[in-house]
This record gives sequence, structure tokens and C-alpha cells, in this order.
Amino acid sequence: MGPRWKGKAAEATSLADPMSKIISRLQSSLIESNSHGILSGCSVLLAAHPEQTEILNQACFGRPIITTEKDKQWFQLCLEEAFYLCYVMKCIKIVGGNNCLIDDTELWQYMASKKDCFPVLFKAYSHLRMKNWVVRAGSQYGVDFVAYRHHPALVHSEYAVLVISEEDGDTNGRLRVWSDFNCTLRLCGSVAKTLLVLFISKNGDNRDLTPSCVENYNVEERIISRWIPEQSRENQGMEHKKSFKSQT
Repeated sequence: MGPRWKGKAAEATSLADPMSKIISRLQSSLIESNSHGILSGCSVLLAAHPEQTEILNQACFGRPIITTEKDKQWFQLCLEEAFYLCYVMKCIKIVGGNNCLIDDTELWQYMASKKDCFPVLFKAYSHLRMKNWVVRAGSQYGVDFVAYRHHPALVHSEYAVLVISEEDGDTNGRLRVWSDFNCTLRLCGSVAKTLLVLFISKNGDNRDLTPSCVENYNVEERIISRWIPEQSRENQGMEHKKSFKSQT
């Protein structure tokens, strides 16, 4: 199942301004302005001036918050987005309620305490983002994330992403039996998405005390699809395997 562009000019628009360049512009802008996010429960609040607001929207980080302030726009970042901008891209710093900077290790431990399986979810999120996929929450489709080839205004999400870690015992218990596969695949098919399962292996190290632990994690990608007999008859030949690729 290939990308479903929204309009005739959508693909050309995405090629003219690839996501990798948008992310680079965002990184430069946030570093230049010495941006700080405010830790607030299970999210991080980030203030942006008008130019950054446009770039954040283009890069699909966070969700705008409606306020009465006219000179700045606030964005609500999920934990994975905030830690990616802070730890991987190193373009924002995060402060607590006392306005003191929080170091990477303390921030990691806080986020891990607030969200089940945060380490493996962050590994999956960063794995996709570093391939220049736009990653958004997938709860409305019963998955962890959905992945877009470019901005959602230009293209529909292509992959419904499930994150599974056997070393955590897969606390959600998903895809344990064939009925789970069947239900998940039918749901993905009904919304025209391909099911992408990311198996996260910790290589036997379950100590998630510091963010550096994710560097030892391995990610195994598996695209799962329904077997349709009518499309698999001998006289129709073999269908080439699809691969999950990075975006430019």
C-alpha cells in the first residue's frame, strides 16, 4: 500500500521541501533562541515565536494550545517528542516547576515513571523520526503511533505502528493469539494503513536508569499483512516484498 497524497500537487510540494530540511530548520531556530520547555505532568509546554510556530507546525511537533497571548504560541509536547528534541536533537532545554534545568538522566527517570514502557516507546519514536517519518499518536486506531511520509496536510498516514518488547513481557499483551492479528489487520485495512510492528530488544539489559540505555536496544521491523488467497494463486506470480525505508 503506497502513499495516498491529498491533492495533485501534494507529492511535488513534499519533494520541494523534504521533512529532513524542515527538521534542520527547526533545530537551528530552537537552538538560536535558546528555547526552554516547561515540564507539566505528562507533557512539556513549549513557547514559540511566530516563525517557530510555523516551523513546529511544518515539522509536526506538539499540538498548539489556544491562549490569549498574541506574541507567542504555546505547544504541548508529548513525552517522546519533548525528550527527542532535548536529548537527540539537543535544541531545547527543559525546566521544572521551580524554573530549574532538569538534566537528561533526571528527566528520563521522571518520564519513565509517568508512562508505562516509556523507554521502548521512545526508542521506537526516535527510530522512526530519525528516518524522517512524521510520527503521531495512534490511539484512535488502537496502535502506539501512526507514521506519515510528510505533513498530514499533504498525505494520509501510511503505517499503523505497534511497539512490542518481549523483555518487558509485552505488558499490553498484544498479538499474542491469531485473533489479535486478525482484528488488528482488519482495522488497519479498513483505514487504509499497513501494520508495522517494531520489536524492541533490550539485549538482556533491563536497567532503564539512564537515557544511554536505548543505544543498546535493537529494533526489528516487521510489516504484517493479511494473506488473501485470490491474490496468491500460482498463475499470478510472486509479489515483491515491501521494505520500510527512510525518508529524505
